[in-house]
Amino acid sequence: MAETHRVAIKGPPFAFDPNSLTIKAGDTVEWTNQTGALHSVTPNKSEFPGHDIPANGTFSHTFTAASSVAYHCRIHRNMTGTVNVTA
Repeated sequence: MAETHRVAIKGPPFAFDPNSLTIKAGDTVEWTNQTGALHSVTPNKSEFPGHDIPANGTFSHTFTAASSVAYHCRIHRNMTGTVNVTA
């Protein structure tokens, strides 16, 4: 059964929490911005479209294939994270 995993955007200092997840193919990750600043979830490659997340906003993506997806905040480049997707 597919699951939803949650990542909080916290700060300052701004960070993804947790910054690394291991999930199964078919699972969804939901990022929630818990700060008053604009952030984004932007993959380092083009695994999925990047998305801006306003204060108190959310963004979800379902990962369908095994891979390791590194991502960052395009506004705050020191914010990084990884989603490891297993089959």
